[in-house]
Amino acid sequence: MDTIESLDEKDSGPEVQLNFPASVMSRIEELMGGSEHFDSDEFDAVAYINRVFPTEQSLSGVEAAASRCEFRLAAVQHDIRRLVQAQHDQRKVGHQALLEAQKCISELSLQVADINKKSERSEGMVREITSEIKQLDCAKWNLTAAITALNHLHMLAGGAASLRTLAQNRQYKELVLPLQAIMEVLQHLENYRDIRELNALREEVHSIRANLAEQILADFKQAFTGGSKSTISQRTLSEACGVVDVLDPKVRQDLLKWFIGLELQEYEHLFSPEQECAWLPQIARRYSWLKKHLLAVEQTKGAIFPAAWRLSERIAHHFCKITRESLTSLMSSRRNEIDCKLLLYAIQQTHNFELLLHKRFIGTELGPEAEANLEEISFDDYIENIEDVTSHKSPWVGVVGKCFEEHLSLYISSLDNNLRSLMDRFIQEAKNIEISDCEGSGSGGVLASCADLFLFYKKCLAQCATLSTGDPMLELSAVFGKYLREYAGSVLQNALPRSNSNTVNNIVTNIHTFLKDESVVRYTKQEISKITSVITTSEYCLETTVHLEQKLKEKIHPSLSNKIDLGPEQDLFHKMISTCIQILVQDLELACEPALCSMTKISWLHFDTVGDQSSYITQAIMHLKNSIPILRDNLASSRKYFTQFCIRFANSFIPKFIQNIYKCKPISTVGSEQLLLDTHMLKTVLLELPSLGSDVKRQAPTTYTKVVIKLMTKAEMILKLVMAPLDNNLEGFVAQFLQLLPDSTLVEFHKVLDMKGAKLGKSQLTALDALFKETSRSCSETVK
Repeated sequence: MDTIESLDEKDSGPEVQLNFPASVMSRIEELMGGSEHFDSDEFDAVAYINRVFPTEQSLSGVEAAASRCEFRLAAVQHDIRRLVQAQHDQRKVGHQALLEAQKCISELSLQVADINKKSERSEGMVREITSEIKQLDCAKWNLTAAITALNHLHMLAGGAASLRTLAQNRQYKELVLPLQAIMEVLQHLENYRDIRELNALREEVHSIRANLAEQILADFKQAFTGGSKSTISQRTLSEACGVVDVLDPKVRQDLLKWFIGLELQEYEHLFSPEQECAWLPQIARRYSWLKKHLLAVEQTKGAIFPAAWRLSERIAHHFCKITRESLTSLMSSRRNEIDCKLLLYAIQQTHNFELLLHKRFIGTELGPEAEANLEEISFDDYIENIEDVTSHKSPWVGVVGKCFEEHLSLYISSLDNNLRSLMDRFIQEAKNIEISDCEGSGSGGVLASCADLFLFYKKCLAQCATLSTGDPMLELSAVFGKYLREYAGSVLQNALPRSNSNTVNNIVTNIHTFLKDESVVRYTKQEISKITSVITTSEYCLETTVHLEQKLKEKIHPSLSNKIDLGPEQDLFHKMISTCIQILVQDLELACEPALCSMTKISWLHFDTVGDQSSYITQAIMHLKNSIPILRDNLASSRKYFTQFCIRFANSFIPKFIQNIYKCKPISTVGSEQLLLDTHMLKTVLLELPSLGSDVKRQAPTTYTKVVIKLMTKAEMILKLVMAPLDNNLEGFVAQFLQLLPDSTLVEFHKVLDMKGAKLGKSQLTALDALFKETSRSCSETVK
């Protein structure tokens, strides 16, 4: 221990840390038995000794192990003494640092107190110095205000007398600036209303202003109504307008109102209601009068009035107001004399005039040549020219034309009559329609009358939209719907071959009737083309009607847009397309009907060998190959409806084929195999039906393929059940039947038994029915 203490004394200098490699440290721990065990709270000394000395032979190293432990113990004690000493030294250092900090804080607080005392003394000194300066500044401000008020008062006192003198001498040009200055002075003296002398001066100035307004108005009246006796020059009047701009705005309003009324006195007299030129045929004379009069005013009197007053624009606007009121009164009193032609003429002339006003006063000039040509354009061309104006909501367009809106029912009635004549022509043409009359490449194109109808609709809509966006547009929408229904019910129906019905709703019934008649011959190629033309025309009408409804909603006033509804007309064209597709389906079924009948007449019980496909299948396929290419070519522009036709045909023809399979009874096993082969061949052809006979092979639509596979698989399953042995295993047959035809009924089960030629007694059949029902119920519960 003395040695260790002496070593400790020698090592009291700076501590030196030795870092050994990881391999060395692991080896030391291995020799020491692991150092972590001594630090653990769960250290077991007995277990540690047993691990270090597992055998008697290992006890030979006990002395070395004891030495290592003593060495380790001495090292730990040394570390403890060193740490205790370091902790003691650190405490002394911390206490010394705390004392130093407290001393610094005391010194700092003394310095802050000293600074506060000095700042208070400085503030007092500044306050003493500036107190006199503030008094001087306040005195200066009061003196300045007093001098300014005295100057304003002097200007007001001297200016009032000057204004009166200038006004009496009509020196308006020299009067403008002093008047403006005096008005500004009065604004500055608003805070001195309690001074009687100032109020007297204010009243005097207001009196001068009022006298000026009366004097200037009297000068204008004398200049324009006094004739040759007037001594007022235009220069004086022009200078007076500058004074009017300084006066109350009402003075300018009264002056302009009087002057515009004076300028339009002649117009009101020339076109008074008792004058014949005031009626609609002479409406262009009204507008010509204004154009000439505005030119005269601008040439003779335009220099008098400032450009900012917009005299010509004000005269034109007042002219439009008088004209609208006059025309409204005239048309109400002479309503019986108005016809559509006269109304449209008046509307055209009025809109031309309003367009010219827009170009003149909004700033988009047309130029003299364009303005001259505008007088001669047609109403339809005018519609296109004015669309850009109405789209920007010009204040001039409609300022006069509003008076015609309540009479636009005449225009709608005229459109109704024109559409009536057009529809009568379409109906007559539909009865004698030829495929060459259809637009489009090849047969099955859109009827030409359809394009003519919607072109007329487009023109009517554009015209009416420029005339009104209110109730007349609703009336127009009703007329459009009326003739769309008639076009579907009369024109398209009459274009169908052998259709004598008056309504589309009866077409299907009539087709069902005559298709069931054995004496009825199939449609010719020409008649098929007519039917497909009706389909493509109905599709065009349907799509265009949707766009027409959107356009009507865009053109009409937003508050009325929800009343526009052409849905019933669209449904009508949908029904027409569906009806025509059904006609084509039934016509093709009629062609395949003999083949299906011949299938049931074959003696399937006596078949002994299975050969190629039967003749009835060849016959049915031949009809399909002859008909499908024609339909596909005719409906080339309406592929979706050709696909609909194929799906409908599959949904109708295959169930009939299955019903005819049930009629093939009794049937032998070989006959079933032959029939199964025929069914497979027919299935193959049906899967290729959409591209049958085409050089370009396209994959059939997925929807159609699913229908064919589902229905033809049922036919194949029926024949496989017919071939299945019955023997005495009735339960197995029933289970197999329900497995192959899970959605079948008891009636179909009996039909399959009949095809098999099963000879069952009444009791056996009853037991079999009960077994079928029980098995079917069990399968349904299992699925659930």
